[in-house]
Amino acid sequence: MSTLAPLRLLREPSNASEGNQSNATVGASGGWCQGPDIPNELFLALGLVSLVENLLVVAAILKNRNLHSPTYYFICCLAVSDMLVSISNLAEMLFMLLLEHGVLVMRPSIVRHMDSVIDMLICSSVVSSLSFLGVIAIDRYITIFYALRYHSIMTLQRAVVTMASVWLASTISSTILITNFSSNTILLCLIGFFLFMLVLMLVLYIHMFALARHHLHSISSQQKPPTAHRGGSLKGAVTLTILLGVFFICWGPFFFHLILIVTCPTNPFCTCFFSYFNLFLILIICNSVIDPLIYAFRSQELRRTLREVVTCSC
Repeated sequence: MSTLAPLRLLREPSNASEGNQSNATVGASGGWCQGPDIPNELFLALGLVSLVENLLVVAAILKNRNLHSPTYYFICCLAVSDMLVSISNLAEMLFMLLLEHGVLVMRPSIVRHMDSVIDMLICSSVVSSLSFLGVIAIDRYITIFYALRYHSIMTLQRAVVTMASVWLASTISSTILITNFSSNTILLCLIGFFLFMLVLMLVLYIHMFALARHHLHSISSQQKPPTAHRGGSLKGAVTLTILLGVFFICWGPFFFHLILIVTCPTNPFCTCFFSYFNLFLILIICNSVIDPLIYAFRSQELRRTLREVVTCSC
């Protein structure tokens, strides 16, 4: 699969010389250094599956009034971010296929404009997904450690302001990224944001699981049943930790790819790593496929509503 500019330029450094590329070709002769040939149909299939799944999640949250809370609104926004990944992937694939087969004829200036729009959607989904995972983690942290004050801290108005701020910041940052994609400074900012969110969420979840371990120890020593609210909050922490792990497994290789572009663009090993770019894109799309499955199987209320939505639509 060939990618549109400027995402195509993220496949390898723009300042890589032809000599370095020829060295990479020599190194790739061993076989392991040559990236896999991933068919376009796989990108389309995963994009469609992800789009349908996340649409169901959004529909279920909107349908069930019991899910009209800040936590589920944040999860809904995360599903919308995953939908952006799917929509942008499908739009890119269809756009390329139409151009390659001569069905769609456009001036180069219009093609570049379409490239920028699609890439802005992709970059917005990256930033918004990271941001909403961080927001959800903070929301869960408040639920566990400030349970009695949660509704006064996380009001609906504050939740709306938070969601609007994330979407606005994601749009602005993605626009800046697309217009300055060849700058290492922009890539460093994106990598720094990724690492900051990683550290933030790790600290929050480690603290939450430390509480969970202490809580279970107290229950076993006092032989008292756990409260439903605290038990539900801790179960939610487990769910979001799984989401976090899946996200970073799927997005980690892509950001490691960006780190190598900045740190060692001419190193033969790094150049070899660049050839797996399409595989990293598949992992990103897989993340948007896996997330809805986690929501459905770990939330009984959401699972029941999803069943109702599917039944009504049949």
